[in-house]
Amino acid sequence: MTPPHLVCLDIDGTTVNHEGALSEPVREAVRRVADAGHHVTIATGRAIIGTLPVLDRLGLTTGFAVCANGAVTLRLDPALDEGYEVIEAVTFDPGPALLVLREEFPSALIAVEELGVGFKVSAPFPDGELDGTPRVVSFEELMATPVTRLTIRDPESTSEEFMERTEQIGLHGVEYAVGWSAWLDINPEGVSKAAALEGVRRRLGVEPMHTVAVGDQRNDLEMLRWAARGVAMGNAPDEVKAAADEVTGHVDDDGLLAVLLTLP
Repeated sequence: MTPPHLVCLDIDGTTVNHEGALSEPVREAVRRVADAGHHVTIATGRAIIGTLPVLDRLGLTTGFAVCANGAVTLRLDPALDEGYEVIEAVTFDPGPALLVLREEFPSALIAVEELGVGFKVSAPFPDGELDGTPRVVSFEELMATPVTRLTIRDPESTSEEFMERTEQIGLHGVEYAVGWSAWLDINPEGVSKAAALEGVRRRLGVEPMHTVAVGDQRNDLEMLRWAARGVAMGNAPDEVKAAADEVTGHVDDDGLLAVLLTLP
């Protein structure tokens, strides 16, 4: 009998395409893997409010999910009022990073996550980029309380410019990852998808050799290195592909499907 694997899946650019569409073959394959007894665990940069609809579409109602790049871990249970509970939420003081970033990126948009609710923002983000109904607040309120994640978005920059300038200023005491656009997610130091998934692995009692992870972006780097089998999507940047054990097809070609079909 095949031991249960921990199968860790990023959402955007991996499980769903960049328009947010989930293909039926991928959805069916996820269900087959879960029904075979494997622990399918979503690990995403999305907030809770943006993760829940994808869990629902995949029919994942039990087990665990990792949100906010590892800052938040959920236990899924349909018997609970909301279908889940937060079992870990790691926070940090966003003030020092915000002050540095506001000086370096004066035109940037800023968002901080409100767990299970949405985001507080410095100004409206482009439509569809944040889940829920973002709430515009003062800069002082953005800094007022500890948060699980801080997001900076500069519509006037490219991801390459954003990465170069972010590395030049240096951010201390936090973890950060630049996304596919000029988008920067900042989390508490030591937080990553990999760290959260290691906690899930231990809770489930899955052997390290039976871990699989699939992702497509820089916030997946640690996760792909952590897993016994780390798979980069064909649409991933070269540095993400280099960190993986193997590379599958593009998300638009259901690259995840090819990985899921190889699981016992």
